[in-house]
Amino acid sequence: MAKFVFNMPDIGEGIAEAEIVQWHKKVGDTVREDEEFVDMMTDKATVPMESPVDGKIVEIAGEEGDMVSIGSMLVVIEVEGEVPEDVAEDVEPAPAPKAEKVEERIEVETSDASDADDAMAADPSPPPAPTPTPAPEPAPAPSAKVLATPAVRKRAKDLGVDLSQVKPAEDGRVRHGDLDQFLSYNSGYSAAAPTREDEEKKVIGMRRRIAENMAASKRNIPHFSYVEEVDVTDLEVLRAQLNTNRGDKPKLTILPLLITAICKTLPQFPMINARYDDEAGVVTRFGAVNMGMAAQTDGGLMVPVIKNAQGMNLWQLANEISRLAEAARNGTAKKEEMEDGTLTVTSLGPLGGVATTPVINRPQVAIIGPNRIIERPMYVSDGAGGERIEKRKLMNISISCDHRVVDGYDAASFVQELKKLLETPALILVD
Repeated sequence: MAKFVFNMPDIGEGIAEAEIVQWHKKVGDTVREDEEFVDMMTDKATVPMESPVDGKIVEIAGEEGDMVSIGSMLVVIEVEGEVPEDVAEDVEPAPAPKAEKVEERIEVETSDASDADDAMAADPSPPPAPTPTPAPEPAPAPSAKVLATPAVRKRAKDLGVDLSQVKPAEDGRVRHGDLDQFLSYNSGYSAAAPTREDEEKKVIGMRRRIAENMAASKRNIPHFSYVEEVDVTDLEVLRAQLNTNRGDKPKLTILPLLITAICKTLPQFPMINARYDDEAGVVTRFGAVNMGMAAQTDGGLMVPVIKNAQGMNLWQLANEISRLAEAARNGTAKKEEMEDGTLTVTSLGPLGGVATTPVINRPQVAIIGPNRIIERPMYVSDGAGGERIEKRKLMNISISCDHRVVDGYDAASFVQELKKLLETPALILVD
């Protein structure tokens, strides 16, 4: 028997330590050669570690969420027989078990067993049967003589309220307001949800990385936000027409149209598509648009990057958006697909509210957030010098900027130019 010590390898230039995200094996488990036994996270990516030998895990470096320095012990594996020569230098002979420890363990086990026998001898009678718990009394059903709608009756039944005890405010019919009044004056009844027990959950892995990045962004960047309303009625008509005639192309969401409009607007406002190195005091304004795309995953928010988005047409953008979103969700996104973003778009889709104030993805200097599309009546031109009321589709565009390098006037001007394109969508499709 021998022990193989697997030290944390150097997995990237400048990486000094990595976080234990998830153990796939525990102490006592067997592991096969080339089998993944733990996922480690650096500032750049999550990297699975594979065992170079067959054996049994006898020691691990720590729990999930702990940090492990490069070059320090990550796991110790007990191996059978000879160890391959290419890893032999890391093998240590397994120490022989200490006799006194074995004897001590045997004495404890024997003592425990005899104590149990003595207890059985002293009280041979079987333990008393548990007292059955009485079934809860059924909630009183609402009285059938009380006038009330089915919805009020169901609510009263769910709350265990006898409607005959509820005094109606008018015409003898019990309404929801009467039921609310009754509940507010009768402490024995409560419409509150059941109290849940407190729960502690360790913040590790991607969730901790997100927390650190967001805290650093808000701590170091003086944010300001600007919101503008955009009429996207014609844009939605264009999108529907393109989807109707798309053939085997992917279905378009509003996001490829928005990104195309952003890319066409950015050359006038290079300060938006930039990064700020606050330590060096240098702002880099980029010609290419590497568009970060915030994507919600089971592990938290991830931002894959559409490289050179300004050079893609709508269908290419739609394909890349779908591909990167799926890679982020299933954890197959590559390191290079998560780096080098110059600007980020974040959207909650149909869950989006009236307006948002997104947090900048540092060291970028701006982030754009389209909000939910709603329908609302508006005054529009009737073509004869007058106005008429018409139902229109409206969407607010939010932008948050780093006030150290982006002025409010510049951010507002950028959004106004973007609005012109979105409200005249034919311009999006022409060079």
